[in-house]
Amino acid sequence: MTVTYSRRVADARLGTFSHLLLRWRGSIYKLLYRELLIFVLLYCALSALYRCILSEPQRRLFERLVLYCDRYAELIPLSFVLGFYVALVVSRWWGQFESVPWPDRLGGLVSAHVQGADEAGRLLRRSMMRYANLSGVLIYRSVSTAVYKRFPSMEHLVQAGLMTAEELKELQALPSPHSKFWVPCVWFGSLAQRARQDGRISNDVALQAILTELNSLRTQCMKLYSYDWVSLPLVYTQVVTVAVYSFFLACLIGRQFLDPAQGYPGHDLDLYLPVFTLLQFFFYAGWLKVAEQLINPFGEDDDDFETNWLVDRNLQVSLLSVDDMFDSVPVLEKDRFWGESDPQPPYTAASAAHRKPSFMGSALDIRSDP
Repeated sequence: MTVTYSRRVADARLGTFSHLLLRWRGSIYKLLYRELLIFVLLYCALSALYRCILSEPQRRLFERLVLYCDRYAELIPLSFVLGFYVALVVSRWWGQFESVPWPDRLGGLVSAHVQGADEAGRLLRRSMMRYANLSGVLIYRSVSTAVYKRFPSMEHLVQAGLMTAEELKELQALPSPHSKFWVPCVWFGSLAQRARQDGRISNDVALQAILTELNSLRTQCMKLYSYDWVSLPLVYTQVVTVAVYSFFLACLIGRQFLDPAQGYPGHDLDLYLPVFTLLQFFFYAGWLKVAEQLINPFGEDDDDFETNWLVDRNLQVSLLSVDDMFDSVPVLEKDRFWGESDPQPPYTAASAAHRKPSFMGSALDIRSDP
């Protein structure tokens, strides 16, 4: 679901960002076109009412209402309220992404320190990493609608191979009314301690490194749980929403074009549609839509996090690192720079222009008389 365009903006050239305006998936047009269409239809309906239906006395009254709404709509501090809110939402969105648990470092430590190429050693390492991934899946299942639809019940986790039927019984038998995403981490710790006692982990330093990394992963899961539990204050979201919609409700009336013959200030031109008001709607309402999309990135919007991909990727990589790649090292050979004190990898013709001399310090470029 994540919309990636990094390659398109790798180089700053003429029209780099302009090409992005033609995209539909994940675009502001896709998010906003319904609201914009409703605004235009309502505006046109009021314009038709003023021009074709109201009597002359009623038109004069409507014109006074237009002038009143146009004068006082600007008192709504929309830019300040909306800008601060969106900045807060973006900061929260990035914090949630940084809290996504990645088991790669833990898998590397388990592969390096939990010894044994026999079946028991393989089972031990794979079980430890499966528990680490299970903890992540349990937290994703509680915060992500996409993952919950994939695993709507705990039995689906058993069918998917992420846990065994016996492990599910033990998990459900625990007398706790709270979320149990932390339980697989406890199982992991018990297996690590057992591996140390059996000599599969050679020293306490290695055990400490594994458990420290496990606690880091558990902390990431807890952060996701906390972000889901404590939202931005509802009152702030309500204030911003009311500010945006009340401003444009006033604009529906206040930005109407009036009869130029009446001589009202600023109404000497009749264009039927307020182009700059529509642009204002596009920017401000689009800003609000950005906040709506980013406030919870664990849904199913175009730019939400790919949580199901994370489940698949983390399980495959972690099991691969502790099983197929365990004690697997390519044949050692002398590298092509053997015996060279200043190795210089070659450049292709396309990259030759990027070859630069080493920077020695800006002060060395100063020319001074001897």
